[in-house]
Amino acid sequence: MKRLIFIFSLGFFTFVMQAQNVVENVVQQLMEWDEGFDAAVWEERLEELSHLHEQPLDINTISKQQLELFPFLSSRMIENILYYLYKYGPMKTDKELMMVEDMDLETCALLRQFVYVGEVAEKIHQPSLGNMLRHGRHDVSTRLDVPLYERRGYKEGVYEGSSLAHNVRYQFHYSDRVMAGVTAAKDAGEPFFAGRNTKGYDSYSPYLYLRGFGRIKALALGNYRLNYGYGMVVNNNFSMGKTSMLSTLDNRAQGIRKHSSTDEYNYLQGGALSYALGRRWSADVFYSNRLMDGNLSDTGEITSIKKDGLHRRDLEWEKHNTFRSEVLGGNVAYDGRWVDVGATVAYQHLDHRLDPTPHDYNRYYARGNDFLNVGVNYRAVWRRLTLQGETAADKEGHLAMINTLRLNCISDWQLMLMQRYYEAAYASLLARGVGEGSSVQNESGVYVGAEGKLMRYVRASVYADCFYFPWYRYQVSKKATTGFDGGIQLTYKPRPMFSLLTRYRYKRKHHDHTPEDADKATIPFITQRLKVQADYRLSSCLTLRSNVDASHTHYDGCPSSVGWLLGQSVGYGSTQLPLQVDVSFAWFDADDYDSRLYAYERGVLYSFSVPSFYGEGHRISGVVRWAITPHVILQVKVATTHYRDRDVIGSGYDRIAGSDKSDVNCLLRLKL
Repeated sequence: MKRLIFIFSLGFFTFVMQAQNVVENVVQQLMEWDEGFDAAVWEERLEELSHLHEQPLDINTISKQQLELFPFLSSRMIENILYYLYKYGPMKTDKELMMVEDMDLETCALLRQFVYVGEVAEKIHQPSLGNMLRHGRHDVSTRLDVPLYERRGYKEGVYEGSSLAHNVRYQFHYSDRVMAGVTAAKDAGEPFFAGRNTKGYDSYSPYLYLRGFGRIKALALGNYRLNYGYGMVVNNNFSMGKTSMLSTLDNRAQGIRKHSSTDEYNYLQGGALSYALGRRWSADVFYSNRLMDGNLSDTGEITSIKKDGLHRRDLEWEKHNTFRSEVLGGNVAYDGRWVDVGATVAYQHLDHRLDPTPHDYNRYYARGNDFLNVGVNYRAVWRRLTLQGETAADKEGHLAMINTLRLNCISDWQLMLMQRYYEAAYASLLARGVGEGSSVQNESGVYVGAEGKLMRYVRASVYADCFYFPWYRYQVSKKATTGFDGGIQLTYKPRPMFSLLTRYRYKRKHHDHTPEDADKATIPFITQRLKVQADYRLSSCLTLRSNVDASHTHYDGCPSSVGWLLGQSVGYGSTQLPLQVDVSFAWFDADDYDSRLYAYERGVLYSFSVPSFYGEGHRISGVVRWAITPHVILQVKVATTHYRDRDVIGSGYDRIAGSDKSDVNCLLRLKL
């Protein structure tokens, strides 16, 4: 009996660890192109993909909305999968996936990790309370982050809480149709049942999400996220930047999604409903009412919105829940085989007037109490051409638009042309789109990209983006500036056990700069980055990854800054014990912050880290995952960074006295 239990535990552990490794590999592959990634949003996507790997979807009953959950599928590929099922009927085996038009081996291998082929006669039944109680899955996890150093803010008593950060998550899943849970989080330095925080954790994120109940396509109560079209009206959901892989740039999960991450800013709170008006037509309505953080002037205007969710000291507590935001809106969409059309409207009211402190760069920032935005999105397919985009207007008639034209060539190549135009005065607090800047405002540009097989074992991806800013920007004291961003990636994969990636990126963009013995000037800042990475699996237990990163930056006509990083990671999963270990090492030398380098690290469940490095030093991290029983999993990560060029790390209240910075992350997960 003990041996049987051990074998079961080992098998369960292997499945769970493979799930996490597969999902982390997918996320890493996608996010490394995304320079301006949002860690909290990626955390949410990591959680969703982990759940889908543990509870895969039946490919024969899958919907378009479910396929949009996979960020490695393009919108064209999603349509091809659905068309194959419509034309040829249910699949008999997952090998049929390769018969879908434009399907390649890599995409097929990824998709197989998240779907299965169900019985042809299998039908979807409405879940009953009894079935949900019997077959639903409960998941409880708690994470504790322990810093092995002391920042200045704790020594001087400025931060009101302890240096420990921790969170608790409870989730209930019944397939992907019923999801409920709550996430409670406390950041480092925040008080816990003490001082001005009497509610325990600093933030609570409850949610209930239902999908596929008759004509109710989706229903969200509590905290949720939205995205329609290209995000010109509303988007606080997962989306990828313009530097993401070309094949997935236009995959934008539409509609209503739950919010279960620790992000304390980018979500709505209230309710949202998606209702099927017919086979092709649907209508969504949403309402949100929540308190938000911001800085108020003496006369009661909001001068800035606080987005980091930190409440550690007096100045941060003064900005806590200072104004209320109400959002009301809806969407009507037609989802056809060859044509999609949608219309979105969103109205937002703030109970205090938004009035940022005037500067040249923020002259056209959103101001006032009320914001109204209306947009129309579309998609049209003709043979191998796909044309899609969105055009939106605010209440003053200022426009934001984006249009893309994609060509899927017969020779396995994809070509894309993307045009965007965001007026400087376009005002929306809910919009979030593709661009060089951080907001849908004051930018226009043209993007050209291509991706496909260069030769038998080599796949190439290349893009070029020319952009223009008509008005001033933060730290750019000049109007009508231009820039260029381009990159190329080559992937050589002669066999499944080995791959070699080479990536080069060049960016030229204006910034204010004050050279020595000279006045401030707005001049081009040039960044070049190179990455070479080799992945190889020596056996079923041992995997290795080696990488070399280099950066070269300079202001036009000024001395350059150079950085490099050597990295090595080793992953070992025992076939005899329910144990897996991942160790990584990075040795870096960068002249200054401008030439900093990034390194992706594995973390505990639902998390990852992408630390940046500048100066001279090295970093070592290790993650241990241990399945104590089939229902209890413990994960521990230990990481330390040593600098050889300094005896103080950081500045202000976050300053650390010393040249070492070490952290311990612990996660305990219970699955019932």
